[in-house]
Amino acid sequence: MASLPTQAQLQQFYIGKGINEVPKPAAVLDVAIIRRHCETMLQTVKALNVGFRAHTKTHKLPYLESLSREAGKAVHIFVKVDTGYHRAGLPPSALNKNGLLEKIAEAEAQGTVKLLGLYSHNSLSYNGSTPQEAMKALSIEIRGLREALRVNTSLLPQLEEKGRKLVLSVGATPQVVSSQNLMQGDESCGEAAELKELLSGSGSDVSVELHAGVYPILDMQQVCTHAVVGRRGVERDVALSVLAEVCSVYNDERDTAEVLVAAGTLALGREPCAGYEGWGVVSSWERSGGDGGEGGRLIVKRISQEHAILGWEGGSEREKIPLSVGQVVKIFPNHSCVTGAYYGWYFVVDSDADGDAAKVVDVWVRARGCAITDPLLDPRSI
Repeated sequence: MASLPTQAQLQQFYIGKGINEVPKPAAVLDVAIIRRHCETMLQTVKALNVGFRAHTKTHKLPYLESLSREAGKAVHIFVKVDTGYHRAGLPPSALNKNGLLEKIAEAEAQGTVKLLGLYSHNSLSYNGSTPQEAMKALSIEIRGLREALRVNTSLLPQLEEKGRKLVLSVGATPQVVSSQNLMQGDESCGEAAELKELLSGSGSDVSVELHAGVYPILDMQQVCTHAVVGRRGVERDVALSVLAEVCSVYNDERDTAEVLVAAGTLALGREPCAGYEGWGVVSSWERSGGDGGEGGRLIVKRISQEHAILGWEGGSEREKIPLSVGQVVKIFPNHSCVTGAYYGWYFVVDSDADGDAAKVVDVWVRARGCAITDPLLDPRSI
């Protein structure tokens, strides 16, 4: 079996090429958009005087004592609180299930564990469609963790270290980026006023921290939440797109015009979006004329394992689709996390340096796991 190319080999081969020249389907990242989202987020948390943590999806290992022994120091942990999403965690009133908090306090005394604070990841905001809904979701999380802290204070480890604070870590991308609304000076709505008060409510022994994962990249799910006032739109806000080749064009043979492209469930993911009935939105990149009529846009209407069918969302049913066989289209996915997991590397473009974002400036290889030498710490052995 041939070995995979190294990052250096990929960079040497692809940098400088047009993205039309790379093998399809392919994942493309616009580093200019990523840079802008990261800078905005950092400016926001600095101005609000709250902490920030980049959320990543990792394996959770139950062998905390073994991990501490391997690392040679205490393992820092959060206790996850269920604030309404019901995916994982315990409700505030049942946080000490099976003596969990007492066991953590005992482990702290033994030096194997250190409690950082309480953690909530509430993705109910994905179903929202206004900034107010996103801000309200973040406020609900903060109140939920404060309630968990109030109910269980006597069971938590004593904060004897000078300057030590418990962290209340909250967020999912929609509600975290909704905090950016507070930087626009309009706090007339009740949701904004409440959120600002909760974010500024850190005490001598508690600090508030926001965490989010897909905020630098975004996707159709994120855009459809409308969590931030003044977003620039799909074309300028979503950093990840998938390149796909047009295989067939059916402008006259069917009841409605449709196009077959060589990218399906594997390349795009099969994630629905509450904001529209499609599996991806086609960029206007390198597509001249024809917008599907009033209010229309080209979307992924149907999807299978290896292929997808494009068609107009709204607009005239008979409007022809201005694509041709062999042409390359750029599709914005519904869920970047799912889509990105399919690819071994991403082709990077920079729309700040290249307005058409059509030239490869870098290749980023996706991180997949890590080298594990102790079988006790290997998640595959659990």
